[in-house]
Amino acid sequence: MTKMRDRSSTPRRQRGAVAIITALSLVALVGFVGLALDLGHLYVNKTELQNAADACALAASRELTCDPSAGACTSSYLENAVAAGTAVAARNNRDFQGSAVTIAPGDVRFYTALAPNESYLPMPGANVNSRFVMCIARAQGIPPWFMQVLGFGAQDVSAYAVATLSKAQTNCAIPIGLCKPPGVPPTSPFDGFTVGQWVTSKLTESATGSFDWIDFTPGDGGGASELANLLKGSGQCTLEAPGPGNQVGQQGNIASLGKAWNTRFGIYKGSDSVTSAPPDWTGISYTQLSWPEKFNAYAGTSAGALPNYKSARSLYAPYQGPSLGQGFKPSTAAEHQSYGADRRTVVVPVVDCEGWKVSNPQTVAILGYACVLMLHPMTGENGPAAGEEVWLEYRGSASDSASPCATAGSVGGPGSIGPLVPALVQ
Repeated sequence: MTKMRDRSSTPRRQRGAVAIITALSLVALVGFVGLALDLGHLYVNKTELQNAADACALAASRELTCDPSAGACTSSYLENAVAAGTAVAARNNRDFQGSAVTIAPGDVRFYTALAPNESYLPMPGANVNSRFVMCIARAQGIPPWFMQVLGFGAQDVSAYAVATLSKAQTNCAIPIGLCKPPGVPPTSPFDGFTVGQWVTSKLTESATGSFDWIDFTPGDGGGASELANLLKGSGQCTLEAPGPGNQVGQQGNIASLGKAWNTRFGIYKGSDSVTSAPPDWTGISYTQLSWPEKFNAYAGTSAGALPNYKSARSLYAPYQGPSLGQGFKPSTAAEHQSYGADRRTVVVPVVDCEGWKVSNPQTVAILGYACVLMLHPMTGENGPAAGEEVWLEYRGSASDSASPCATAGSVGGPGSIGPLVPALVQ
């Protein structure tokens, strides 16, 4: 008799094998999912730390303004850089914005050139002439969410950034030519000026005083309307390097520019407004009467009652002074706050005004670019009244990192001529 085979156990054995494979697959699947989530967690922390390191380096590099060629640098520049960098970094968070970032002072490091990371040194020990700063942001002991079941422990993440001051690519100027001091060589057009010094001109007359109207594009027939649009707008933003090949023209009596000039103080007439011609953060006015020292209205103190420009700007102080008449209307503090911008610390070309008397055609070369503070509005729609003096305050070379114009412009390349601005280089 043939023995029958018992087939009843086969499905049970197959079901057991499938369960084992499924269990093993789930373990592997959970492992891959856990690895992806934990790596993503670390990547998010890395990205947030990079933001903090970038902010730290940019803020710290803004303080490296000492020029060794002008005299010995001191450690105070590096100390200010460390303070600025760590303070700005502390405004950042990591771990999905749940934990504050702290960059230790020892992780703000300096070197005189762009170099490998190990070349940068913290204070003390860093060279006081350093021009590059590196910030390191760290997060230590980040626990894994899932991979700890496979034996993975807490992880460390760090990010670094290097920044320096670099010349800007875009730099806009207003149509005023600042006259180089008499007797100063054209190769050193800023000699003879003192930061904080007031310079004056009678723009109703020709080639007088220390500054005058200019035309960046002589010969194009733009005239007064072209210059007015530059004053109401961004200014002349296509600037070339100083030299004989960069000629500007025009001088003296140009009508109808007073109204455009006054928009930068938040003082309007006719169709001009805060939306079509933005004002500065403040319209406060400085004249010989309101600031008798005629020096450093930007950040100094006066025997008069007015705050300096930096203080007035933080308060959005509106125009204070004699009535301008002729239908001019000053902006309110709220309008300065809502629509204001950097409109009174401006870039102007430095030129040889004496050259206008002998040149034919009447054009002169741009010798350099200076930073000045526009001090007060004009009393007339067409410009200053007869005998009225218009004042500017000299704030240094536009490429001097210590000047207010150093915050203007976007980072450029090796041939850029604008003011120095913080730039990430690594």
